[in-house]
Amino acid sequence: MSARSLIHRLLRRRRLVTIGGAVLAATLAAAGAMGPASAPQALAQSTPSLMEFRWDNTRDYRKLYYFVSDAARLKRAEYYFILRPKDRKTAILKLSITIPPYFDAQIDPKRIKLCKMSEGGMLSRTRCLEQIPATIELASGGKAIDVFPDTPVSDKGTIGVYMPIFNPFNIGMYQFNALAQAPGDVPVAGYLGSWLIEIDPGNN
Repeated sequence: MSARSLIHRLLRRRRLVTIGGAVLAATLAAAGAMGPASAPQALAQSTPSLMEFRWDNTRDYRKLYYFVSDAARLKRAEYYFILRPKDRKTAILKLSITIPPYFDAQIDPKRIKLCKMSEGGMLSRTRCLEQIPATIELASGGKAIDVFPDTPVSDKGTIGVYMPIFNPFNIGMYQFNALAQAPGDVPVAGYLGSWLIEIDPGNN
């Protein structure tokens, strides 16, 4: 390639870069002229939603298994918050379940049970095999369920909290978190995971 041809090619590339930069600047200026409400919308479209991300287990979020007999709003339903052996590493002295503040449903602690569970499948349903003696209370102004087993619950076998209620009116996703305190000198509750429950419109 001659020196003249090389110079012409370099000049052509420089003009293309300049034109591209001008187009980008004009695009950004137009977005700014459209107002602050329009620019973040484009950014949000390219960012995964929080709910989509939270289905995957990460160091700060662990998905727990659950069963709900009816997920339609305002329907009577039986909730089973399940804890498998892999979900806990120690015995449980106290179990707390946080309730979303927007979960507008009446919860009666007298009807809640701590159970040894039979985890359902294709041919059987999830059910309580044996009730574990425990004291169950509503705490934090009704936004947490505190479960105090009479004796620490072993980390062997599947356990669960059974709760019969009428589903809330508002549809959407509700995240219940499990916090457990292990036997020991330091009364610190550790995060076990979360149950992400969806309430749908049903046939209403």
